[in-house]
Amino acid sequence: MKSVKSWRFLKRNSNSFFDGVSSGPKMKQLPFLGIICTAMLFIVYRTTYYQYKQTEMEEEINPFDIVKDLRYSSGEINNLPRGIVQPRSDLELKPLWSTSGTRSKASISTKNNLLAIAVGIKLKDNVDTIVQKFLAENFTVILFHYDGNVDGWGDLDWSNKAAHIVAQNQTKWWFAKRFLHPDIVAAYDYIFLWDEDLGVENFDPRRYLYIVKKEGFEISQPALDPNSTDIHHKFTIRSRTKKFHRRVYDRKGSYKCTSISEGPPCSGFVEGMAPVFSRSAWNCAWHLIQNDLVHGWGMDMKLGYCAQGDRTKNIGVIDSEYVVHQGIQTLGGGPPTRKPRNHEDLSKKHTAPDLRAEIRRQSTWELEMFKKRWNKAIEEDKAWVDPYRRSERHRSGRQRPNSVF
Repeated sequence: MKSVKSWRFLKRNSNSFFDGVSSGPKMKQLPFLGIICTAMLFIVYRTTYYQYKQTEMEEEINPFDIVKDLRYSSGEINNLPRGIVQPRSDLELKPLWSTSGTRSKASISTKNNLLAIAVGIKLKDNVDTIVQKFLAENFTVILFHYDGNVDGWGDLDWSNKAAHIVAQNQTKWWFAKRFLHPDIVAAYDYIFLWDEDLGVENFDPRRYLYIVKKEGFEISQPALDPNSTDIHHKFTIRSRTKKFHRRVYDRKGSYKCTSISEGPPCSGFVEGMAPVFSRSAWNCAWHLIQNDLVHGWGMDMKLGYCAQGDRTKNIGVIDSEYVVHQGIQTLGGGPPTRKPRNHEDLSKKHTAPDLRAEIRRQSTWELEMFKKRWNKAIEEDKAWVDPYRRSERHRSGRQRPNSVF
């Protein structure tokens, strides 16, 4: 009997307790607690949002100070705190000193594009004309001096604003492989890797980039004036009726360019004298450059693999902004012919060796070497799938493949 009474007593007390909760003072506290929680959530949200926007602004000011993809797995930089590591750089010149006012301000670079040229003093005036056009559009300029003469450029107003790199008798591909690493040029949207013998009277960098961005060209070049020297492919010749073109039709010559042609030299490539790369395309092209093969012959036929997609769409020639390829060969020109002295036998010829012929032989050898390396790499990389293999097979039974490889 006591146990039954005890159960009834507990049940009655418990009911009265819950009744008190539902109707007592605690019920009146719930709205107040809800307001407090809502206010706290709002404060947390605003704080998080503010921190996010602050981080976003800092990245815009200096996007390469914050490491997002640290390679700590290699163990090479494990002893450094993450926040101090800066994996990228640029080619902007820095002052040796600054005032306290400028020191406190963030250094924001407005130069989004890069012009890199291999130069010699013999074409100084022509290079000056080229650089003047690009500086007017706020380009960063780097000169690769293959003749060792840097002092001869000091009288130009812009010389001290450009970066100068010297290496005797080296090609622009040699310079590019060593000084234009993707992490170094990651700050630039487009990289112009040009020869020094281009006439730019009919070329405007701003209008050129407007077309490139609008059409989505990852790799491009200005068209060549038909009066240019050393035109090797019809694809690069200017069309007077177009702003740009992605392909060409030509049934003459050794390489037939028809409606089914989908590769070089009918579409999907540019020549080596005036290529323009997007940041992503250059990241790929830099890895394609061979470290020991300096002339770059044959590489232009493979640049389509760096087009970040369909090479027939992402590579183009800009007709409305064209240049003149003058075909002036100065690199490796050799010393002038020496006249014999009076006491020397006049019947003997004192001529310098034909270094241009040696360069052509070296270039031909490098082309064959590049072909062999490409084919060997395909054989060894079993997982690699050629994205253009289907199109090559499709036209193999109809015409000669339009590729030098």
